[in-house]
Amino acid sequence: MRATVLHGPRDIRLDQVPDPVLHRPTDALVRVVAACVCGSDLWGYRGIRDTPQPRRIGHELVGVVEAVGADVRTVRPGDFVIAPFALGDGTCPHCRNGFPTSCTHGVMWGELDHEGLLVDGAQGELVRAPFADANLVATPTFPADELIPSLLTLSDVMGTGHHAAVSARVTTGSTVVVVGDGAVGLCGVLAARRLGADRIVAMSRHPARQAVATKFGATDIVAERGPEGVAAVLELLGGIGADAVLECVGTRESMQQALDTTRPGGFVGYVGVPAGGPELPIAQMFGANLNVAGGVAPVRRYLPGLLSDVLAGEIDPGIVFDLTLPLGSVAEAYAAMDERRAIKTLIRP
Repeated sequence: MRATVLHGPRDIRLDQVPDPVLHRPTDALVRVVAACVCGSDLWGYRGIRDTPQPRRIGHELVGVVEAVGADVRTVRPGDFVIAPFALGDGTCPHCRNGFPTSCTHGVMWGELDHEGLLVDGAQGELVRAPFADANLVATPTFPADELIPSLLTLSDVMGTGHHAAVSARVTTGSTVVVVGDGAVGLCGVLAARRLGADRIVAMSRHPARQAVATKFGATDIVAERGPEGVAAVLELLGGIGADAVLECVGTRESMQQALDTTRPGGFVGYVGVPAGGPELPIAQMFGANLNVAGGVAPVRRYLPGLLSDVLAGEIDPGIVFDLTLPLGSVAEAYAAMDERRAIKTLIRP
């Protein structure tokens, strides 16, 4: 089969690799219907994260079950399924506490599992899905094609944006600031609106992303960054700061901007994959009773509720995909996102 392989900085190739097989009775084989490129995939693509040897890549997918192991009970061949970006066994204490991203046997797509067996990257034609019952979520019926982009966001970006909002304690009437206008930040805007926020300030310098943020529920747009951006937000909010700030970038500058726009006693929900050495200024946090919570989003926990809203037409997060390409053009899918010509690229095998 064909699968995407990262060979080094800006060296993405579509290689021929062995077809996956069922290794364990808890495995399923899934034919990928749609996958996509994530902002975190770009760290390796840009050389910020080392690639000492070629590796399979991609961690967001929806697809159709082709085969299941003897112990799989919740999905069957022919089911359309959504797969979370991180895979847990569903039985360890961390999984039972709602954090499968910290599973003692957990693994990411494209990595070796706890027994050294490869878990295929999502940007390919087929994958072996370990712990199928714990991870794969089947839709009630086979979805219409126009729903697939929104369903695909539930594998990562919509669930991650939701985690930022939940971690920041967004609730009815909240005033919210969203730092970051990538797919996660935009989904954070949508999540904040879904949770009842009254005012949502999206920080974005890009007209196309501003338009999506507004469609998702942003009431205000701030284009400035750094101290100028903080000043603009505070002016909008009467000098007080926001109840909740969603940090969806992962750099030192974005974290500081988030903290500087939070009111005393408010919450920062952070989900940006750390890059550029983000640090927490404890003295500032102590003096203003600032709270910081978040981390790797346990999207499998959020999947059922978000799926219900997508199927009911209450949310349409698939708008974040503004470029669709065939798997054979995966190198262009990466280049478009790297050069900010696309918010998020959907890939069709």
